Amino acid sequence: MVTKQQEKSRQTMEELMTSAMELFGEKGFVQTSVSEITSRAGYAKGSFYRHWESKNQLFLQIIEQKLLEYRRARDRRIEDARDLEEALRIIWDFLESMVQDSQWAKVFLEFTIHSVRDTELRTEMRRRQYRLSETIFANLVRRFVTSDYPAEKIGALNTALFEGFMVHNALETGVLSLEDVRETAIALALSKGAGQG
Repeated sequence: MVTKQQEKSRQTMEELMTSAMELFGEKGFVQTSVSEITSRAGYAKGSFYRHWESKNQLFLQIIEQKLLEYRRARDRRIEDARDLEEALRIIWDFLESMVQDSQWAKVFLEFTIHSVRDTELRTEMRRRQYRLSETIFANLVRRFVTSDYPAEKIGALNTALFEGFMVHNALETGVLSLEDVRETAIALALSKGAGQG
């Protein structure tokens, strides 16, 4: 049974996370301070530090929750996939839904770049729950791969193409659409994973 204190703690966390995402969207991750997050949510800084050690830890929790929502929908659909192409299209639908949430995509990209210079944070970001890694991708398509080409390479190629598109999209060059990248990634994966490797 959830106590009133536990419910209040959960509500405080949710309000702080909402405040943080609003500010990250407006100002960016790096430019947003813990003081601004707590002030917007109507809490003292101590409330923040009762739940997280740092702004990085807060954002990791936001990433985990956000990706969990996306993955639930993807995983239900992929169970019914009949072949590699259908599995890839389901995965790319999942990726497209992330890109369509443009504010989230920009903040996620900024945080990913921010993590590059912090060894501990970079290690944490490579964990499976924080991004579509080559391992997760490989595990999603492995049963559909009919060649001897490693599923991890299919995962790495698709992940690299998607993450490259995220950068391209953030720069607003307008040269490539997600559809261009998606169809190229699927064609490449099918040529490697459904052929003779």
